[in-house]
Amino acid sequence: MEDITLNAPKLFDLSGRTAVVTGAGSGIGQRIAIGLAQCGADVACLDRRQDDGLSDTASHIEKAGRKALLITADVTKKAALADAVAKTEANLGPLRIAVNAAGIANANPAEEMEEEQFDTLMEINLKGVFLSCQAEARAMLKNGGGSIINIASMSGVIVNRGLMQVHYNSSKAGVIHLSKSMAMEWVDRGIRVNSISPGYTATPMNTRPEMVHQTKEFESQTPMGRMASVDEMVGPAVFLASDAASYCTGVDLLVDGGFCCW
Repeated sequence: MEDITLNAPKLFDLSGRTAVVTGAGSGIGQRIAIGLAQCGADVACLDRRQDDGLSDTASHIEKAGRKALLITADVTKKAALADAVAKTEANLGPLRIAVNAAGIANANPAEEMEEEQFDTLMEINLKGVFLSCQAEARAMLKNGGGSIINIASMSGVIVNRGLMQVHYNSSKAGVIHLSKSMAMEWVDRGIRVNSISPGYTATPMNTRPEMVHQTKEFESQTPMGRMASVDEMVGPAVFLASDAASYCTGVDLLVDGGFCCW
């Protein structure tokens, strides 16, 4: 047996590591960016808009004693992502961790959905994750490895009752298999790629006043009887980013309150 000198908290320590988080201006991406900093990482925060949300993320990171870098970029633009990774490394150091949380959601009956609505969501949710991973992996391969975590959804595993979102469900199923495929391409080159599939989560999108009746439905359908808080996505992300998950790659981690068991 190897000399056991690494205690449990050290397994989750991200000190000295540089991370980039897409979709860091709100919701799950924002909370994970802050959580990575709370565990020691310096974090580049990327979003389409540099508004109060992104500034708020940076403020919390700095309060945790870590460095934050704000980057405005579109995840559907390959050159913008390459530039974002270059800025991250120039300002914070070699990239070791990436969390791709940028995404959108909307709904429409399949027979009525316009091609533009389908294409726009796929462009952001699936192609955007691919292009982000590509830019991040190019840096990590140069640096000797790293951990990429893509935010998928339980909607990539099941079909949500009452929600007509064939394009969203398909995009998230794509993210899960994209992650597994890239994990196998890079498995012997030091990069681990995993995904997290949240269940119904109390993000700003799901807690709007007009959503109150649907929220009650979400809660009643979940075995735990409630939606997740964004805080509950931090632990899974830190685990997959850290040395605690050194033997995990190609994993889709369901964080769904038991939803997919029924």
